[in-house]
Amino acid sequence: MLTSKRSLLPFLALAVVSAAAQEPIDTAMNSRIREEALQRSELMATLEPLTDVFSPRLTGSPSYKAAAEWARDRLKAWGLANARLESWNWGHPGWANQRLAAHVEAPWQGHLAVEVLAWTPSTQGVARGEAFHLAIPDEPTQEELTALFAAAAGKVTGKVVLAGVLKDVPALNANPSTPRLTDESLARRFDPANAGGPGRTPPQRRPGALEARVVNEQVDAFLVAHKALARINDSALRNGQIRAFSNRTYDPARVVPTLAMRHEDYGRICRVLQGGREVRLALEVANTFYPANTLGYNVVAEIPGTDKAAEVVMLGAHLDAWHTATGATDNGVNAAVMMEVGRIIQKLGRPRRTIRIALWDAEEHGLLGSAAYVDAHYGSAEAPLPAFGELVAYFNCDAGAGQIRGLSLFGPAAGGQVLRELVAPFQDLAVRGAGTNANRPSRTRLGPSSDQASFSAAGLPAIGVVQDGLEYFEYTWHTTLDTLERVPPEDPKRTAAVLASVAWHLANREERLPFFTKETLPPVPPPPVPAAPAPTKP
Repeated sequence: MLTSKRSLLPFLALAVVSAAAQEPIDTAMNSRIREEALQRSELMATLEPLTDVFSPRLTGSPSYKAAAEWARDRLKAWGLANARLESWNWGHPGWANQRLAAHVEAPWQGHLAVEVLAWTPSTQGVARGEAFHLAIPDEPTQEELTALFAAAAGKVTGKVVLAGVLKDVPALNANPSTPRLTDESLARRFDPANAGGPGRTPPQRRPGALEARVVNEQVDAFLVAHKALARINDSALRNGQIRAFSNRTYDPARVVPTLAMRHEDYGRICRVLQGGREVRLALEVANTFYPANTLGYNVVAEIPGTDKAAEVVMLGAHLDAWHTATGATDNGVNAAVMMEVGRIIQKLGRPRRTIRIALWDAEEHGLLGSAAYVDAHYGSAEAPLPAFGELVAYFNCDAGAGQIRGLSLFGPAAGGQVLRELVAPFQDLAVRGAGTNANRPSRTRLGPSSDQASFSAAGLPAIGVVQDGLEYFEYTWHTTLDTLERVPPEDPKRTAAVLASVAWHLANREERLPFFTKETLPPVPPPPVPAAPAPTKP
């Protein structure tokens, strides 16, 4: 998931589960789905290879392609039709790290915990040099940054540069194993009288401050121009966690080898340097670029419908993941959930409408895989392709390994009422409701930062899965701790059971899920205001 995933916990106006459901419920099928999902699950047997074998699943890497092919073949083996990889032009080279080591050689000796940023270059064997602390202030103005570069211009050549002020990272007091979505909080969230408050207020930069992206680009250009040996960023996380993203230019000529270091090691080195002592480091980084790997790959398979086969109920999750771990909670577990939904329905019955499973590439780089799919197959409400009117609903799952607690629909109140009634039989599994964003039309097509936004932005019916947070944001999200050990097996099994039931019922309803009409569909959100371009020279 993208870097503002907290928005997935719905800001929308939601409603409690209706006690007197009017929607026809196939109780016999629900019983069969529960038994298959909870007693004969293959979900963890699917997730284990995706995480332990076919990872890291970084877009453009050989391991991502292998994971996509494995998922396609598994769906095909279960009997799903038209299992395939759909390619799209990503336009960047592939990349993978083969070797990484970092040590301090003086004034003490020892291993340092680091991760390499993707699409940065290798060192030439073992690179040795003094550490230099380039204390870039938070939110600098252009004048402040230029002055900092001028003062450091003769000092970074041949050095390993620690870039950024040493931050204070407080301890985490809350117990991260406690689900954040309590029944009380869910009752408030699903209360139809709660319109979700005023919405999230974007953080405000100090007057004249540069955007973080602009600062980062200028720092990289400065270090390249002055022949720094390498760059090290403070991970600035608790308890040894490290997040390492990427060189967003995808061009190794525009950056030096760049690492993210655990906060504890970064702080120790900075303090020793501040005390006037020299610190000497040794780094070895071996990366491989794959110039031919410029395509992205979505995995798609389906269960063909019968008399309403042209209409589609779609379930998706992103398969790609950052390279610092195995991408278990973000988002291998939910890719496995959607595959499991396909397996369950394929085994138990033939729906009236087609049910399609999709696993997206490059969600972490801007929802690129799902956006490419929507562009190729559906277009938008303003420029529809022939299949635009065929999509009944798209479900997206991308909020960690916690179980489903409800659904959030981009659509009218009538659609939310249908979903409330369809999840009502699963109150015993702690599912608490569903709702819509109909009361907040100014926000409805913006969407949270996951793949359902590719659909809602196009004016298509999109449903987000509300999940327990568990350890997600506190520990596993994009960190080195995102491994299979962080997935409680019973939670995704429950999610698969609920989604299989809701998808089955939507695929077999006489009428489609209610959605906006042409007259009530919210307008296209305005494009973001472009940032001021960075100077060409640091």
